[in-house]
Amino acid sequence: MSLFKTDYTVYLPSYSVGADCYKEIESVVKSYGTKAVVVGGKTAMEKSRDALIEGVKGTSIQIIDFIWYGGNATYENVDQIRSCPAVQEADMVFAVGGGRAVDACKVVCDQMGKPIFTFPTIASNCAGITAISVMYNSDDSLNGYYFPRRSPIHCFINTKIIAESPEKLLWAGIGDAISKGYEAQLASRDQSLFHTPLMGAALSHACTEPLVSYGTKAMEDCRANRFSYELQEVALDIIITTGLVSNMVTGVNAEYYYNSSIAHCIYNGSTVVPSVIKNHLHGEIVSFGVLCLLTYDGQLEERDRLMKFYREMGLPITMEDIGLTENDLPALAEKGSTVTEWKCTPYPMNKETLIQKIMECDAAGKDFYKKEKNN
Repeated sequence: MSLFKTDYTVYLPSYSVGADCYKEIESVVKSYGTKAVVVGGKTAMEKSRDALIEGVKGTSIQIIDFIWYGGNATYENVDQIRSCPAVQEADMVFAVGGGRAVDACKVVCDQMGKPIFTFPTIASNCAGITAISVMYNSDDSLNGYYFPRRSPIHCFINTKIIAESPEKLLWAGIGDAISKGYEAQLASRDQSLFHTPLMGAALSHACTEPLVSYGTKAMEDCRANRFSYELQEVALDIIITTGLVSNMVTGVNAEYYYNSSIAHCIYNGSTVVPSVIKNHLHGEIVSFGVLCLLTYDGQLEERDRLMKFYREMGLPITMEDIGLTENDLPALAEKGSTVTEWKCTPYPMNKETLIQKIMECDAAGKDFYKKEKNN
């Protein structure tokens, strides 16, 4: 299948990284105005507040308020943020926190025409640089995707704050990021890619190995609240590499979409299974979905290699590890068949086959546990 565009615009964000990167705020944002409002999660703003204030101290940039985003990326919270006087007054928005906070802010800024700068306080996702927002309903079920006209302008990755973040969120971030290469490559397979998605598909090959090479050490360092080369490399992989891939393989309003595939079908399907979605993190569920993707696609040797890494990291390799039962699979497959990713494969998807392959992957994981125990 061929898709070719002659007129289009690509927005790619820039970024700053390091323990002192907030010192770059003025030089990066000053051409957009002087008044900034910080919008984000409560804990994220608490962790970053002093560093942000210090970062703009003595500069032309004024932080006029700190606003809680509402706790979830819902359109109701988007409307609430937009109604805040400080948000209306501000020249720009500083989106602080995790993926849902940043995603909500991206919708706000797209609707209001305000520039957005992101300040991730955890390395758990690539929301800080992507032109896509994952939106939820108030009951935490998936609502759908919102596609801003452009990505955030700049992302400030404070490695000191990242190192002091909960290790479980980095762990889940690794689980989520490891999906990017496999999903982008599966979704774009057999496609005739023009320049931008071709670059994205090529870059997706850089997503997996840094996580496998540095993930275990990065987790140790995060557990000790200690900055390290390995932690920075993993954070950059999660936030920047996967985010750049996402921007390049996703067209405006999803006119083309090679960003995700079977692993996120399984995650999105799991949003209708309360025992899974309420007790396990996004990246945790997605990481198991990657093993199911490799099973579905017949990449069994790669699946087994990844299982070894998962065991080092404590990531799930069986359905039981994420609280999923065989009885849940029909509902999961039914929901999964309704999402965008269902069509992001080089072959037609089948609900019965998906259930079968999840069961096969589960059996392989159980067998891995048995061998591990016997050794």
